[in-house]
Amino acid sequence: MTDEHQPRRDEDQKEFAEEHASLFKITLGPLIWAAHFVACYGLVAVTCAKGWDIDAVRSGLLVASGAALVGIGWVGWVAWRQWNVAQTGDFVNRCGRAEDRHHFLGHAAFLLSIISAIGVVFVSLPLVLIGGCQ
Repeated sequence: MTDEHQPRRDEDQKEFAEEHASLFKITLGPLIWAAHFVACYGLVAVTCAKGWDIDAVRSGLLVASGAALVGIGWVGWVAWRQWNVAQTGDFVNRCGRAEDRHHFLGHAAFLLSIISAIGVVFVSLPLVLIGGCQ
């Protein structure tokens, strides 16, 4: 800590709150993907076992897939803004400053959002491509 000052208590609490929110953003994209996965495969399995109308369930799950993609897209957009690569031009964030850690957490959340969106698309493909039960 050569050029930096010791943080005051309110600065320290603000930084902790921002990093806590960043950690929540990292988990939110994969959590939406996991909930979507369980809902799709679980509901289709129950529908086929009980003999319910698969077309109605398929329509509802496709709407849920769209909602999951919108949610993941929102998380990705917020993470992109936190990463702030457009203004800083720093893709790597090599320094160990608090600002670099904040940008890195945004970067990680953005990449996890991309992976989660791909996961939602792949989980939704059987809803579109497979005709029904059996």
